[in-house]
Amino acid sequence: MRSVPQASSKASGDSDADARAVLPEGTAVPGQVPAEIFAAAVDAFVAGQRLDMRSLARRLGVARATLYRRAGNRERLLDELLWWRARRLLDDQVRASTGLAGTARLIAVIAGVLCGISTDRPLRAFLESDPETALRLLTGTGSAVHAGTAGALESLLDLERRRGSFDASIDTPTLAYAIVRLSEGFLYADVIAARAPDIDRAPDIDRAITLIEALLRGLDLSSSPERGPAFRCSPRRRA
Repeated sequence: MRSVPQASSKASGDSDADARAVLPEGTAVPGQVPAEIFAAAVDAFVAGQRLDMRSLARRLGVARATLYRRAGNRERLLDELLWWRARRLLDDQVRASTGLAGTARLIAVIAGVLCGISTDRPLRAFLESDPETALRLLTGTGSAVHAGTAGALESLLDLERRRGSFDASIDTPTLAYAIVRLSEGFLYADVIAARAPDIDRAPDIDRAITLIEALLRGLDLSSSPERGPAFRCSPRRRA
């Protein structure tokens, strides 16, 4: 797994304030989905089960029409669930990297998120059981996960820019979009290539981390970019 970042002498900020700046909506469950429905959906997803609205309605003891009326359709519920899980991972990585600054912090957060996603067994099970829906919800321009992740990365880039720890000639939205798309290309390579994903094998994302690190360090115009530890996600084979 990735190296644990060591706090630097120049802390980049308060963890709570930084988390709010990057993720203004926080990590709370989505308010537009009733709590009991969302909890049941999360339980099914984490157990590696296909999120089926008929089964979910039966489990909750409500009519399927009632479930649709209260929570929306299956893809909307999955979209909310996936973005909630992504927000928690992003929040953890932002807080864990408070002692870093500039490119070192950006790389730490991105590497931590990629490592977390690549070893997420429920997510891998979803990709294996329903690859078309999974790819659409994880990478589609209208999905909460893709748009939210790009937005969070923009906020983190801007946070480090404002502090004078990072600067680049390329605009923030373009840089964030490029990093997210590069990451998706490695994380979901099997599905994108129409190959069956292997639930027991995490994606090879060390090269993605290396490329993103090279991109950020190459673009950084700040006077003294702070170097952090090297990040790797090996070993990739999980029990």
